[in-house]
Amino acid sequence: MGEAGAAGGAGTSGGSSFRTEDVDEAREELDARYYANRMAVVDGERRPFAARFDTVALGPLVIGDLSCGADVRMSFGELGAYHLNAPMSGTMEMRQGGSSRIVATPAEALLLDPAGDTFLDRWSGDCRTLSVKVGAAELRDRLEQLMGRPPRGPLVFAPRLDITRGPGLSWVRFARQVAAEALAGEGLATHELVARPLQEALLNGLLLAAEHPWREALAHPGEPRRPAPVKRAMDAVRERPEHPFTTTELATLARVSVRRLQESFREYVGMSPMAYVREVRLDRVREELRAAAPDEVSVSEVAWRWGFAHQGRFAAHYRERFGEPPSRTLRASA
Repeated sequence: MGEAGAAGGAGTSGGSSFRTEDVDEAREELDARYYANRMAVVDGERRPFAARFDTVALGPLVIGDLSCGADVRMSFGELGAYHLNAPMSGTMEMRQGGSSRIVATPAEALLLDPAGDTFLDRWSGDCRTLSVKVGAAELRDRLEQLMGRPPRGPLVFAPRLDITRGPGLSWVRFARQVAAEALAGEGLATHELVARPLQEALLNGLLLAAEHPWREALAHPGEPRRPAPVKRAMDAVRERPEHPFTTTELATLARVSVRRLQESFREYVGMSPMAYVREVRLDRVREELRAAAPDEVSVSEVAWRWGFAHQGRFAAHYRERFGEPPSRTLRASA
């Protein structure tokens, strides 16, 4: 039977030290901590199955020290989150979407995208891995805050991350240390005054360590940070994107004139205030569609909930931003 112990604090939730020799129990634990999955032992005679899962939730992240003892294979649907596997020993052979198989090793971690059916063809029995789930919306929001403007296009990472040196190695060591402190449940990592900065540091570090279109801009910032009025308006929109904002209301919240707000948004955000409202709403619609079951909601219902009254214009903006109609996003969630 599975055994689990919990540890938690003001800045953490769901810390667990889990042990089992039952495959179904292990599958259910990974379902609860990470994603719905199917799991099967590939060669149970060579090595007995003995799962050891130490996991802790830190805001938008779930960090785990995982091993199974025996070789296993797994399959998932779309993850809906970014995911990093960094083996400390052994290997993990994975595929996502239509891509070819990639092997994660102690020298090279594997970064997975939120989209695309995911397959773990072989998780070797000698593989102990750092397994990190990262909230997609939170990571994109963090990128936006660091850049001072919304990124144009999807946040897509190169799948391979060198963890033998430099930023990759530093980030993996940092994530392990933070998780160990949080799982212990008695250190500063569990205090809300420390936990939130640690979570932001982990998100910042991943954005600096992994390859993506905005990495150089983050590593060598050359643009001034956005002024306080723009930040106040953007924060208000992110907190309540479904609210029927007007430019006048946003200017009031920003404590500047309408003209000043419009000029500042064009300079520091690259779009008008109302275009920014639309971008944030589109992101929220996509998140909900990807998390929903097609028989539970409709595209029009979700769009209306996030402030899109005109379905035709909404569909056109959605396709332009994400490269597919919203109905396809909803169908893929099945």
